[in-house]
Amino acid sequence: MKQTTFASAAWDGKGKVTRRERFLKEMDAVIPWQRLMGLIEPHYPKAGSGRQPHPLERMLRIYFMQTWFNLSDPQAEDSLYDSESMRRFAGIELAEDTVPDESTILRFRHLLEAHDLTQAIFQEVRALLEEKRLLLKSGTIVDATIIAAPPSTKNNKKARDPEMRQTRKGKDWHFGMKAHVGTDRRGIVHSLTTTDAAGADITQMPQLLHGEEREVFGDQAYWKEADRQAARERGVRYRVNRRGTKQRPLTEYQRRINRSRSKARARGEHAFHVVKRLWGFSKVRYRGLAKNTARLYTTFALANLYMLRRRLLPREWCLS
Repeated sequence: MKQTTFASAAWDGKGKVTRRERFLKEMDAVIPWQRLMGLIEPHYPKAGSGRQPHPLERMLRIYFMQTWFNLSDPQAEDSLYDSESMRRFAGIELAEDTVPDESTILRFRHLLEAHDLTQAIFQEVRALLEEKRLLLKSGTIVDATIIAAPPSTKNNKKARDPEMRQTRKGKDWHFGMKAHVGTDRRGIVHSLTTTDAAGADITQMPQLLHGEEREVFGDQAYWKEADRQAARERGVRYRVNRRGTKQRPLTEYQRRINRSRSKARARGEHAFHVVKRLWGFSKVRYRGLAKNTARLYTTFALANLYMLRRRLLPREWCLS
């Protein structure tokens, strides 16, 4: 039994369940902890005669909270001291346990990046959803979103991130990277690639398809007549919005079809809402594509679990 502090005892007696507390309890119930820890355990430091490593599950839980609450390494350490709900999610009791410092949190993140473990987490979550028949394979929606990067050159190197580029969207210019996703008809992400912001969406389309879909949805950026003909030969319905030109503008009938397709395609943006609006990943935190791509794999894996949490929660949750 762990010794309970006065603060922890007072928390038990409070009369309200906060939204953060409920969110953490729900995610705790739907995340396949044993499967994910099995991916990381072979690479995690083993206990020896020197300084003992923190429990793997605790570090993974802290890493996930960094994702949900958009925390830097120092912010993550401070939050563990400030928030009882976050300490409980991490399994930390201040009377007995040592709170991991920011350097320890940093090293754990680097461990995941060095061994491509965030991509493995994404694939493991996808496998879980396939086993539970929660990932629909009848159709794929392809889409992309821009993640902004700091355009300032006020840094040690006096330069912008060389792996980021700018692109024009409408009348506005954006500097950063792009996350390209393939989702099922409900917006659950099954594939992910990244490029700089200037990368053409259509070049990523082959990597976003799983090959078993019977129809494909996308906006005008993905339209290509050769692809439509190839899809037709394979028996795949090509539901990509048609793109007009100055010489051959779209007819009213074609615009009406585009509007109809956009209603189905809009579900592909549900994951973007979770990742960018709810969890704050609208700007990159690190330099370069690799580190930010690693974070995106984790974020979209957790977003899938979040969007399907009502179906994944144990029966007793649904009855409460």
